Amino acid sequence: MIEKLAFKTEDGEVLELYVEEETRIAGTSYLLVTDSDGDEATAYILKDLSEDGESEACYVMVDDENELDAVYRIFEQLMEETFERT
Repeated sequence: MIEKLAFKTEDGEVLELYVEEETRIAGTSYLLVTDSDGDEATAYILKDLSEDGESEACYVMVDDENELDAVYRIFEQLMEETFERT
């Protein structure tokens, strides 16, 4: 079952996103999320900017092209491994 979370945007809008995968790279947490659970979903990569010990995570969309490409490749590999196991 895919976890569904509510995220508040900078302008106060609440988005419900589906967490497809998560990973931690060099001490930073990343989420691969989609805007729906269907085949036509749009995927986003979010980065956690909160400090260790904070009670709430602070996720932002990854917009740096190099970081986005590197994290995307890791999520791609994780998703392939997940499908191979099923």
